[in-house]
Amino acid sequence: VQLQAFGGGLVQTGGSLRLSCAASGRTFSSYAMGWFRQAPGKEREFVAAISGSGGRTSYSDSVKGRFTISRDNAKNTMYLQVNSLKPEETAVYYCAARPIVYSGSVYYTKGEYAYWGQGTLVTVSS
Repeated sequence: VQLQAFGGGLVQTGGSLRLSCAASGRTFSSYAMGWFRQAPGKEREFVAAISGSGGRTSYSDSVKGRFTISRDNAKNTMYLQVNSLKPEETAVYYCAARPIVYSGSVYYTKGEYAYWGQGTLVTVSS
């Protein structure tokens, strides 16, 4: 599967964006998906994950309550609604995918994902 992330941009502190990740192929629902981010000079970190059906989601503690992950399997697209952004959340946001092993599974670590998009830059100004 090929992934393309888009929707990043420049936003002020407290602002919002909706990131999208478009996937190629006809079996999008057979992939669990996730969002990660990497700030300058830092490791890539987990942000959110969603199961193949979209019925299960999970978030890092730092974004819980502010970010919402979702997917539209009919459109082969995953989304990340990011609200109340902070300057320290300036980063390249990456989407990732992996084939489902168990229905309802979500995955939290970089090594568990096989496919990555190119990333979209989110810059939060103070």
